[in-house]
Amino acid sequence: MTTTDAPMLAPRSTVRAKGRNIVAVASGKGGVGKTWFSITLAHALARAGQRVLLFDGDLGLANVDIQLGLMPKTDLGSVVAGRLTLNQALVSFPEGGFDIIAGRSGSGTLANIPLSRLQMLGDDMVVLAGNYDRVVVDLGAGVEKTTRNFSQQAGTIMVVTTDEPTSLTDAYAFIKVTHMERPGTDMRIVVNMANSTREGERIYNTLLKACEGFLKISPPLAGVIRRDLKVREAIRNQTPIMTRSPNAEAAADVEAIVQRLIRSK
Repeated sequence: MTTTDAPMLAPRSTVRAKGRNIVAVASGKGGVGKTWFSITLAHALARAGQRVLLFDGDLGLANVDIQLGLMPKTDLGSVVAGRLTLNQALVSFPEGGFDIIAGRSGSGTLANIPLSRLQMLGDDMVVLAGNYDRVVVDLGAGVEKTTRNFSQQAGTIMVVTTDEPTSLTDAYAFIKVTHMERPGTDMRIVVNMANSTREGERIYNTLLKACEGFLKISPPLAGVIRRDLKVREAIRNQTPIMTRSPNAEAAADVEAIVQRLIRSK
């Protein structure tokens, strides 16, 4: 679904109560496959019959368009500069059956936008989300202000981690900060690049014990994505894995995550 009409903005006081259909994808650090998972999650949701928008919220290092081999004429840079509304920055991605709002690849300038403008951008995203069944937001890694602002708009946050100690430590840091700022947030853990489902569950339990021991919360396991060479091939060829290798193990794992997500709402 793509339109060029400017969205009708709701009063700021009511916007915060919305956004339950927004799924933010976060990670404590880079290199855990967060953007690949965001793309594949959006694709799987679209294949499940949902109207989906993929929003590149990594304002410091946007790369959704790069992984998909796109050269969009519009992006968030034009929105922040005031040349376009958020709605006018929509780009259709027919191959995946979903829409995209691209970031500005290769530019870190958007990461330094004023907090007031950032909050307005997040609020406008929530309003735009009313046109979709799901909005998937690829957040920047870490706990910077842009990441925290966009994550506060989301009804669900998927925190991606791997078995690397730094990945687990940084994932815990993200969960801790989010829990302190917004207690009761629906956070779910995604273990990526696991050698097996059982190993992924072990990795999850390590993170879960830390959350239960220090934060007194128990974020559930959204799913385990097994290590799959077809993921690297898809990224190298700038093609979604569900287009290039729809029967791949990693694709099936993401589809399982989507089915659980749909059933939980």
